[in-house]
Amino acid sequence: MTRPLIIAPSLLASDFARLGEEVRAVDRAGADWIHIDVMDGHFVPNITIGPAVVKALRRHSDKVFDVHLMIAPVDAYLEAFAGAGADIVTVHAEAGAHVHRSLQTIRELGCRAGLALNPGTPAAAVEPLLGDVDLILCMTVNPGFGGQAFIPAVLDKIRLIRSWTEGRNVDIEVDGGITAATAPKVWEAGANVLVAGSAVFRGGEDAYAANIAAVRSAVETTAV
Repeated sequence: MTRPLIIAPSLLASDFARLGEEVRAVDRAGADWIHIDVMDGHFVPNITIGPAVVKALRRHSDKVFDVHLMIAPVDAYLEAFAGAGADIVTVHAEAGAHVHRSLQTIRELGCRAGLALNPGTPAAAVEPLLGDVDLILCMTVNPGFGGQAFIPAVLDKIRLIRSWTEGRNVDIEVDGGITAATAPKVWEAGANVLVAGSAVFRGGEDAYAANIAAVRSAVETTAV
């Protein structure tokens, strides 16, 4: 069964000086989820925001907060992000030795549990954990910075993971280089949650609705 298409604008590409306004703007513009990238300057070469900022943003939208933790170690921060208002908490398979425990903890905290794979991490890393995930995030760029070029080789990984999740209540998410041109490719491979940063936030607030619609239309036209 085809899962619903979800467009999740990434705040990494937004104006950090006006994050609350940016969240409200993409909410009004048709975002399904709000994707929040958390980077620690250690697991990835950049630093973004922490749970206090997520908590402050929570009052600006009722949409799903899809919080992607690119941090290591991660376990000590799961409760803080859940308490800040995250609906989905995604951790990286590469970020620690006990990812199974991390996923269980996320669910115990009342959030959906996501597992992210870097482009160079094989699909096999997720196979033993299929019963413990609600979302699998396939990175289509190397994490750490926005605006990177899409890595086509990840499409085969998406296809394989989708074949493993047939019949399961699992979303497959992609993050990195998602535009109206690449969105149909990842949809056809089996992904249904599309994180788009630069493709949504370019052109200023007045363009957000058209930008989101362009990505959605590209997929829906292909799916017909």
